[in-house]
Amino acid sequence: MSGDPFDEGGGSILRQPKAVWATAGASVVAFMGIGLVDPILPSIAKGLDAGPSQVSLLFTSYFLITAVAMLVTGFVSSRIGGKKTLLAGLALVVVFAALSGTSGSVGELVGFRAGWGLGNALFVSTSLAVIVGAAAGGSAAAILLYESALGLGMACGPLVGAVLGDASWRFPFFGTAVLMAIGFLAITAFLKEQPRPARKTSLLDPVKALGHGGLASAAASAFFYNYAFFTVLAFTPFVLNMSPYRSGAVFFAWGVLLAVFSVLVAPRLQERFGSLRVLGGSLILMAADLLILGYGNHTTAVVGTIVSGAFIGLNNTVYTELALGVSDAPRPVASAGYNFVRWFAAAAAPFLAPKIEEWTDIHIPFVVAAVAAVIGAAIVGVRREALTLEAEELLPEHDAEASSEVQPATA
Repeated sequence: MSGDPFDEGGGSILRQPKAVWATAGASVVAFMGIGLVDPILPSIAKGLDAGPSQVSLLFTSYFLITAVAMLVTGFVSSRIGGKKTLLAGLALVVVFAALSGTSGSVGELVGFRAGWGLGNALFVSTSLAVIVGAAAGGSAAAILLYESALGLGMACGPLVGAVLGDASWRFPFFGTAVLMAIGFLAITAFLKEQPRPARKTSLLDPVKALGHGGLASAAASAFFYNYAFFTVLAFTPFVLNMSPYRSGAVFFAWGVLLAVFSVLVAPRLQERFGSLRVLGGSLILMAADLLILGYGNHTTAVVGTIVSGAFIGLNNTVYTELALGVSDAPRPVASAGYNFVRWFAAAAAPFLAPKIEEWTDIHIPFVVAAVAAVIGAAIVGVRREALTLEAEELLPEHDAEASSEVQPATA
């Protein structure tokens, strides 16, 4: 992996065809949808007369459907093609994001978010494959462009949610529907159908791929990491208890750090120290940050939330590369199995964190999240031998394979 992330084989990731920019732009909006509701969670709770644990189900339903859908997306895209899969996902997001804005109860909103999660899974699971297939500069440049879209979307989501949500908690949902409709039109206009893989993916292929020790280890570690990650994303807004604008500003700064460390810092640290050392160290530092966030005063909690973005950015990049390169299974299949495991933690954390607070106190959810991050680091340490086939070593020799179809390990 080059120390300069914006120069891959002498070509800049910024010089890309219109089809790549159309897909990357839609990807930004797709990732915005994850953090969009962060600054308006208290407003939604107030508007729909619901408690934190009920509103947090917006994340749980979204990611639970996303996890299960990972077994389906490869099956679908290998049969109807990447472009049609992208458009189907975008269409579902447009419909269910718009319906979310019309919700009259938490139950309705949770259900619509589940439909949104299905659409997002279809889109996100195919977008990297399309970017790799259409991008100039090889798979490393394509992955970097995808990570840039992820970071930008995660940064802008809370900001857009705050700006639109200051008037009404419903407006961010309508805004997302409009932006995704624009993405639908852009992809329809600029993206040509990508070549279909030679072999169709079955529903059980991703589960079978988890029989590989390295992939299973990466998925298990990522499961515990995702629990910590989504405790920050879904529970912290209730702890900060700020206005949508202020909460949006906090999570915008968090997202900026996530993007910078994912795209600029992670490649340099990996080159110097190796992926596994970077991952293990980042998880331990994230655990320490979670404890400081949980037990500090309000100002400390704000700073701790923002700083966590740096560790999340590092972790996202390394986990992506591990999932894409550690297994000898086809990349789409291996990545689907990996995502199937780790998204269950993203579904569990938003539900369990407020429940743990109800059972104990406001500090303990962060203690549990910190322990989860340490467990993730311990798996990396204990299973180091199984994880030694690092993605940066495999990317050059698998560029040809990557151009057929790849599913992302992040977002």
